[in-house]
Amino acid sequence: MGNGVHKTIKRIYHLYFWIVYFLFNWVRWGSYFNDYWYSLKSNLVEFPLHLIIVYFNIYYLVPKFILKKKYVGYLVALCIALGVHYVLRSGLNFWLVTEDIWPEVQGKLNPFGFNHIVAVTIGELYVIGLTSAIKFTVDFVTEQNKNKHLSELQYKTELKYLKAQIQPHFFFNTLNSLYALTIQKSEKATDLVLKLSNFMRYVIYETSQKKLPLLQEIDHIDNYIELEKMRHCDRVISNVDISGNIDDVKVVPMLFLPFIENAFKHGLRDNDRMELSISFERNGNELIFISKNNYEEQLEIEKSNGIGIKNVKRRLQILYPKNFTLNISRKNNEYSILLKIPI
Repeated sequence: MGNGVHKTIKRIYHLYFWIVYFLFNWVRWGSYFNDYWYSLKSNLVEFPLHLIIVYFNIYYLVPKFILKKKYVGYLVALCIALGVHYVLRSGLNFWLVTEDIWPEVQGKLNPFGFNHIVAVTIGELYVIGLTSAIKFTVDFVTEQNKNKHLSELQYKTELKYLKAQIQPHFFFNTLNSLYALTIQKSEKATDLVLKLSNFMRYVIYETSQKKLPLLQEIDHIDNYIELEKMRHCDRVISNVDISGNIDDVKVVPMLFLPFIENAFKHGLRDNDRMELSISFERNGNELIFISKNNYEEQLEIEKSNGIGIKNVKRRLQILYPKNFTLNISRKNNEYSILLKIPI
């Protein structure tokens, strides 16, 4: 904690604070007594003692006792520190400045009396409390920012990992299909090259953005589906529905694509044909995504919640902690996804 002081609060700001504090006390007590010379001398005596006890508390007592939950030890050590401080402050004021060390009360009172001890101690606790509050508030804000940065870093790492989960064999198989179409001199080859190029550009470049328009994301999903249709010789029947106004809706990249990829990965394994339906619905400030496809019951265990789906769940927990709904169900040879996220 001691090493963290200058990382959370720069030394120059310590200097600014203490200059302001000293000038405030000098003017305050000078105007109170109408004696600025006396106020200057007494503050010059007391000011170094403020510095010592404040930093002693923040960088020694708190780490040694409070952070280790030794609260009784902290109170004892603080009382001793305040006692030493009182003796030094009152003694130095009495010997170097004036014998009237408590001019704000009527009559001349001697030091080391109960009331004077209480007044000086309360005043010093005020200084300790103020400086500790500032320090620990800054530390708290700094820690929050650090955690936010780590969360964003984790999210970026998860996204890169997810991009890697778009299986390499998909690209290789697509290239093999392209090779076959080229040999056949099929007109589909040109279309396949264009769609594959657009999809690769999306995966490699566009997903680096924090958010993309939902309409753009749907275009990439359509492109992905068309690529799969061309690979599987139109064994796929698909439908994409959009409900509500989604023109202004933006979403994080590749949030829905793993569900689509998962459907093709398993839905066409042994099926002659796969039926896939996808819908996006805006309901107020909520976006509802639904995906349904047929699947083989016997493949249930093997294909349950692949790595890509688990990855999406982790991303959802980072992006929308306790503020999203994800239901995955398998019933009557139908695999369905229901995802609700805030807009």
